[in-house]
Amino acid sequence: MINFRSLLVWKVSIAYAVKLYPIIIGIVEIEQYGLISQMKRSSVSICSNIAEGCSRKSTREVSRFFDIALGSSYELETQLILVRELELLDKEVTSMLISELNYIQAMLNKYNRKLMENPKKSLE
Repeated sequence: MINFRSLLVWKVSIAYAVKLYPIIIGIVEIEQYGLISQMKRSSVSICSNIAEGCSRKSTREVSRFFDIALGSSYELETQLILVRELELLDKEVTSMLISELNYIQAMLNKYNRKLMENPKKSLE
């Protein structure tokens, strides 16, 4: 079992979700239960799946949840691209959010690669 609270990728993904919420709340009200709701769920899913994966006993299970978190990050990236293309949010803001999300994606890939290369070694 891995202590998810000590993983930098979990800490960064929590900070990202906290940062994202107030930004996307400013998007037009008509999208509140559509795209915005999905973006909130995707951002929460990233850090939640990291935490859930860390509770698993096998390397394969931990890796699977990191893959799910990565998938959620790609969902969110797609949603941010849609928001940008629909001009619901400033292009500079969406570019910054996508850039930060790409950093989280790279971290998830690195953690997962490290985990699979040496399953006995701690990720912390």
